[in-house]
Amino acid sequence: MKQRRLASALVALVLAVLFTPAPRAEKAASTQAPPPAPPLPAIRALKLLPESLTLADLRDERRVLVLGVIEGDKTIDLTAVAKFSSDATCVEIGAEGYIRPKSGGAGEIIVKAAGQSAKLAVKVQGADARKIDFVRDVQPVLAKLGCNQGTCHGSAQGKNGFKLSLRGYDPEYDYAALVNDLSGRRFNRVNVDDSLMLLKPLGEVPHEGRQALKPGSREHQMLRQWITEGTKFDSVTKGRAKSIELLPKESEMDVVGRSQQFLVIATYADGSTRDVTREAHFSVSNIEVTEVNGGGVVKGLRRGEAALLVRYEGIYGTALITVMGDRTGYQWADVPENNFIDQHVNTKLRKMKILPSELTGDGEFMRRVYLDLTGLPPLVEKVRAFLEDKTPSKEKREKLIDELLGSNDYVEFWANKWADLLQCNSENLGRSPSGFIATGFASRSPTTCLTTSSSARCLPRRAAAMRIRR
Repeated sequence: MKQRRLASALVALVLAVLFTPAPRAEKAASTQAPPPAPPLPAIRALKLLPESLTLADLRDERRVLVLGVIEGDKTIDLTAVAKFSSDATCVEIGAEGYIRPKSGGAGEIIVKAAGQSAKLAVKVQGADARKIDFVRDVQPVLAKLGCNQGTCHGSAQGKNGFKLSLRGYDPEYDYAALVNDLSGRRFNRVNVDDSLMLLKPLGEVPHEGRQALKPGSREHQMLRQWITEGTKFDSVTKGRAKSIELLPKESEMDVVGRSQQFLVIATYADGSTRDVTREAHFSVSNIEVTEVNGGGVVKGLRRGEAALLVRYEGIYGTALITVMGDRTGYQWADVPENNFIDQHVNTKLRKMKILPSELTGDGEFMRRVYLDLTGLPPLVEKVRAFLEDKTPSKEKREKLIDELLGSNDYVEFWANKWADLLQCNSENLGRSPSGFIATGFASRSPTTCLTTSSSARCLPRRAAAMRIRR
């Protein structure tokens, strides 16, 4: 018996060693040093985004993107190296490049970068400092610090007796938890600096989350001022943003190593806007192509595409990022376009500076279209008949696509695919959920196929048409 157990243990150990997955490429890539910043090309002019600023009050701080115009009317980001100066008394330039209002009035800011200059018109509408509001100002800071995330006070049970709603989805609950729980002991309105609301994140008293706030930081001063003003809570409707806008809307980097600063502008119910870049959360869809820091600066790591995802108070925004890389010697060669899918494909190839593949042979095309539409390889007799057919290649390929779209194999294959995607089961669609969808595919029913009959028929056909030249 002991020998059997020992043998079983040895077999398990060998299998574990043999089938242990290798470390993911993402981790390997993350340990590599990012590419250095490339030299700047010749800058023809500067472009500011936005072109002018209007600041509502003394708390309305904003930043401006400085873009350098290069050959081909393309742009590169110069925000990090740009210098701002102004003689206007109504504004001042902060250390991070944020333009801060000082008093009401209008002025002009001179922006210089890469030997070029531009002028930015600035107007400060009000000379009053708006009171800090919990929903509009405090909650975004708590979210940025991670206080209401699932691993901290936003978990189902909270942390150490203090619970917040996950990612701040319930502002009224969070306000009550902060201000009213434990008889309001988290705030000291006589000596604000002794408030637990400040001492814990500053790390001056034991805190499992360690030091979340830096003394004297903007976030520290905002929370302190909120307590000083009496922990104000305005309505959720007024304080919550309705939408966000990303600047720029998309970015194309000419070479690897280039960076792009993104700004996030929130719009509120009353139509007012605010720069919320410092409170927004940033991530990218492909960490092999790009990386992004907490301030919204995206850096290109290698040639490719990635999407920037921005989250702010439950609102999401995206921007497409393209890293071109060195395309020296590229020259587009026109190819036939048999349908509108080919037109879109060629447009994308031109943008990415990629030459189209050569036209695939009839045999390879037949294998691909069968696998795409039916999931099965073609029979030998079918292949021979197709290859011996003297009909022009384009015509016989279109005929084959139509035949496959009308076959039972197509209906069964795509019905099973949709059943898997929709996670259908017998509890909601009877004994044969895939059969229910298959009936819809066969009859081109819009209700069962979840689309119109023309779209249901054309989607697989378009996929096959896109592969005619591949």
